Amino acid sequence: MQPRVGLLREFAAAARLDLSEVRRSKWLVFLFLVYGAVAAVFTLVGMRESALFGFTGMGRVLFSTVHALVLLLPLLALFATCQVVNRAREDGTLEMLFGHPMRRGAWFAAVSAVRFAVLAVPLLVLMPALAVTGRVAFGQEIEWAFTARALGTSAALLAAFTGIGLLVSALVRNPGRATTYALLIWAAAVALLDFGLVALMLRWRLNPQVVLLLASLNPVQSARLSLVAGSGTDLSVLGPVGFYLATRTGPAALAALGTMWPAAAGLGAWALAARSFGRADAV
Repeated sequence: MQPRVGLLREFAAAARLDLSEVRRSKWLVFLFLVYGAVAAVFTLVGMRESALFGFTGMGRVLFSTVHALVLLLPLLALFATCQVVNRAREDGTLEMLFGHPMRRGAWFAAVSAVRFAVLAVPLLVLMPALAVTGRVAFGQEIEWAFTARALGTSAALLAAFTGIGLLVSALVRNPGRATTYALLIWAAAVALLDFGLVALMLRWRLNPQVVLLLASLNPVQSARLSLVAGSGTDLSVLGPVGFYLATRTGPAALAALGTMWPAAAGLGAWALAARSFGRADAV
């Protein structure tokens, strides 16, 4: 029991230190502004369209907001984590902390938890607030089911790219290269893999099952599928793949896929990062 208590104390101390660093760097303020700006843009666009076509509902605004965040969240998570280990090495934080009775695993777990929490907490505030705004300001029904699905999917996506960013930070010691790799990973996740899948579909007539499998390997695409399935949209409009999703897979399975696979990918990347950090030199 005593070693466990000591580990928790080390975790809490490291978490307080990293949280102080995050607060000094204004990351929380920046994230609230970014998430709020995305939500405000789609809300204002929806209000402008309502004058001509009738307001389409805060559900549609929330749907569009989340789909925009699906492209933005991986970039924010990568930038929040890809320099964590490098920066701690350069400024002497690791040397100072490990000169005291603090284990590497406690520090790495604490930093990982703080970075994930800082990325996720503004979403936990924004999405319910957006749903309540639609109810109070426009008299729209609150779609709590889709809001909960969007929160779960976004949190899983953040977990995936937080783990990947920490893996980059643990493996790449050069800060410039770490940033470059983070940008390349983001570009591949949000665009390049989709283009590659389209090229394969144009070159060969793939079965819907194969297309789903290849698309689902990308955590961003898994999140998109989960959100589309939870929006009430008729998936058959997407063609053979959409018909397969609507008739064979179902919304519940897509929701599980869009949540569990990104979370599992992030946990796997985090485990590799923790192992690499535990074996590497602290300075």
